[in-house]
Amino acid sequence: MGLTVLPPTVAVVGVHGHGASHVRRALDLQERGLATLTALVDPRPADGDVPWYPDLDSLLTRARPDVVVISTPIHTHLPLASAALRAGCDVLLEKPTTASLAEHAELLDVVEQTGRLCQVGFQTFGSGAVDEVARIVATGELGELTGVGAVGTWVRTAAYFDRARWAGRRTLDGVEVVDGVVTNPLAHAVATALLLAGARTVHDVTDVRLDLHRAHPIEADDTSAVVIETGGGIRVSAGLTLCAPRRSPARVTLRGTQGSATLFYESDEIEVVSARGTRRIRCGRVDLLTQLLTARAHVPVALRCSVADTGAFLRVLEAVRTGPDATPVREASVEWAGEGGDRHPVVADIEHWCARAADEGATFTELGAPFVRP
Repeated sequence: MGLTVLPPTVAVVGVHGHGASHVRRALDLQERGLATLTALVDPRPADGDVPWYPDLDSLLTRARPDVVVISTPIHTHLPLASAALRAGCDVLLEKPTTASLAEHAELLDVVEQTGRLCQVGFQTFGSGAVDEVARIVATGELGELTGVGAVGTWVRTAAYFDRARWAGRRTLDGVEVVDGVVTNPLAHAVATALLLAGARTVHDVTDVRLDLHRAHPIEADDTSAVVIETGGGIRVSAGLTLCAPRRSPARVTLRGTQGSATLFYESDEIEVVSARGTRRIRCGRVDLLTQLLTARAHVPVALRCSVADTGAFLRVLEAVRTGPDATPVREASVEWAGEGGDRHPVVADIEHWCARAADEGATFTELGAPFVRP
């Protein structure tokens, strides 16, 4: 008789807020016989039949899950991921990877020392649209690549920043948190733009220019422009805000001498404009937890988003961490909408300025945006 192979066990650390989506994913995999959700870890008790633990140490002293999913505040990522890896678990770690470049290097060392797998939750790294854009570029349809621009014009309310003590903070109780539009809500836009420009590792970025602003009464930035120079000679630029009049689909555009390709990464859709005309392509996506389980079972399948693959983004995060505080935007450029927890600022013409920053490879200040204080 053959041995029965049991599905890998999974624990989720941080089960409220975004962590709830990881719980749902684990339960979906359990229904399909691909995993078993064996533990929920959170300071606040979790309802249901799955065993609950108040912290990761409490779990690891009693059991060793095959995979630990970590969806906790940014500044907790390194200690929690290190503890799980050293205990012999593989890890799915929410983005951003760590709160500093030094912590990123430390986590890389832990991964190497333990020989365990650590996938980072930049979901677009699992997108078939990213693969398709790379294929289109390789065919030469767009000509020579001249730049990559990302635009994210979203809305975040007062309730969003009131949801947790660390939200909207650069530091909390003396610990660096490094929250903000560049490093958290629209981090996917920056990371995806870097990925499409061929910049993955720490060494793939040569320079970062930042222009950080805020309209919300917070420490961190909510309206920012970023200009990044890559080792491959491609300029990556982004115009990002949480203070738009409405949420629009985030996009990353590759500009070439003979055309362009725009990836709407939330829906895995591509719009290509070239001598062939204009066409839309819809692609699928590989779930990163599922892909981690595949990599565990079929060594040496490579992770779609390893810790090393996030080094280029960590160069940007480090620039935010060590840079000046976000500058309040001009009061005359801000109107407030909504009431109570739904109250949110709208920066005048911000969608226009974010698009210009992405298209022209320049910061808001360099472009002369009227909301920038002198």
